[in-house]
Amino acid sequence: MRTPIFGGNWKMHKTVKEAIHTVEDLKEEIGNIEEVEVVVFPPFTALNAVKAVLKETQIGLGAQNMYWEEKGAYTGEISPLMLLEAGCRYVILGHSERRGYFGETNLRINKKLKAALELGFVPLVCVGEKLEERRKGKAKGVVATQLRECLEKVNSPEVQRLVIAYEPVWAIGTGETATPQQAQEMHRLIRDILLELLGEELAASIRIQYGGSVKPENIKDLMRQPDIDGALVGGASLQARSFARIIRYKNKNSLRNI
Repeated sequence: MRTPIFGGNWKMHKTVKEAIHTVEDLKEEIGNIEEVEVVVFPPFTALNAVKAVLKETQIGLGAQNMYWEEKGAYTGEISPLMLLEAGCRYVILGHSERRGYFGETNLRINKKLKAALELGFVPLVCVGEKLEERRKGKAKGVVATQLRECLEKVNSPEVQRLVIAYEPVWAIGTGETATPQQAQEMHRLIRDILLELLGEELAASIRIQYGGSVKPENIKDLMRQPDIDGALVGGASLQARSFARIIRYKNKNSLRNI
């Protein structure tokens, strides 16, 4: 049985003070929640402060990106060793905004993934098509190529820690969401490709998140799909209460003061 995983990707939001306030509230809202895995991805500047607040909680800490080298003359980058020291166990790789704004390629993501697995991270590898690609009937081909190239020659036992995040680019931050049926269709495709690349046992165990305008109002229908194992949440994770309602999708009435 795959444990659902919910990640809050804060992107370029929140000062250190705001980040501390948000995770303090999140701790209160979700309590000692079981049966799901929860991770927050603050900006790099807030990692140490958030780590201190999350001490002795079940909430994990992750980074929004990393470089594949451990050290060197790479101005502006951050190494996996720095992230481990800051308390990160998780890392997002290949988010569509990294691909679109900063020219991230499948080859670079592949290098990052290999480094992340070698050093013990839980990597969240993002894949997803643009609107024009979906309209032209190319969505499945685009996602299949991204997945195959990002996972090329990644076949160590550590790959069982891998999480795939399917994020249709046309649904990120737009208010548009893939229907549960559209999302399930792509998640099934991803699992079939994982079966081809990694074999039945690993393909069945790797979690696949959905990301793209996830909200408390649509999470329950998404989570009913057999191959959706959680969500990578953007805007709705910036407020502790809305993120907590997503995390507690099975029983939102247990939230405090709702």
